[in-house]
Amino acid sequence: MKNVMIKWKNEQLTASIDYPSSFNENRMLNKLYPLVIICHGFIGSRIGVDRLFVKTANELTLDDCIVFRFDYAGCGESSGEYGSTGLTDLIEQTEKVIDFAFTLDYVDFENVFLLGHSLGGATAVLTAAKDSRIQKLIIWSAVAHPYKDIVHVIGEDKINELKDEPYIDFSSFAFTKRYLDSLKPYYPLKELVTFSGDVLILHGTSDDSIPVSYCHDYHNAFSSRGYGTSRVIEIDGADHTFSNMGHFKQLIAETKKWTLDHIIRHHERKEVKQGKY
Repeated sequence: MKNVMIKWKNEQLTASIDYPSSFNENRMLNKLYPLVIICHGFIGSRIGVDRLFVKTANELTLDDCIVFRFDYAGCGESSGEYGSTGLTDLIEQTEKVIDFAFTLDYVDFENVFLLGHSLGGATAVLTAAKDSRIQKLIIWSAVAHPYKDIVHVIGEDKINELKDEPYIDFSSFAFTKRYLDSLKPYYPLKELVTFSGDVLILHGTSDDSIPVSYCHDYHNAFSSRGYGTSRVIEIDGADHTFSNMGHFKQLIAETKKWTLDHIIRHHERKEVKQGKY
């Protein structure tokens, strides 16, 4: 694993790059590796609840993927104040991270996956919808209605305090009116139509933060595009962060199966073009 810093405006975003065990050996052969970029959720970090994203990186590197995890500004080890930014800033930061990731050596830039959890899922969708470099998308427990869903998480009574206060305290984060207002213009279920690639959607049936019905809303919206594929999977009994060991194993098994299938098909198409078949 290698830690790096990425400059975004006046902030420094902290990121971790996880390499497959074969990386040092195979890079001498100029082997190119698939890349998975992970977008964490609301007030989260690149570590994840119960080390969700660390465990994910450990599993994906076993399939010879490079995994890029990062902290949004004001989260984890990145500088800044999360509650003073907004959803537009999260999209901009994601694009900045993609820019940085595309400077890495030994990455197959035709085989890049963007994986987002919760609000990071919505951010990943919105980013992929405007960034043609992303052609494969994975969303876990994804927010579908940013303003409504975050208000639900924080609580309407708490949100109402912004009428008289410059910020509200939620989980030791100071959330401003600017942050909440920034969520209102975004409708991922509508904006995803411009994403032309394939998508995998996973959600736990016992998620009490974001309704499991959203995974089917996303699936229906992606399926109506007329291009790209969409696969939706419910993890029976799983909570929002897949904290149960068995639920995580199901989550990661389905994710690995889907990514590996796309990696294999990508290589087969490439070999056909090169006349190897």
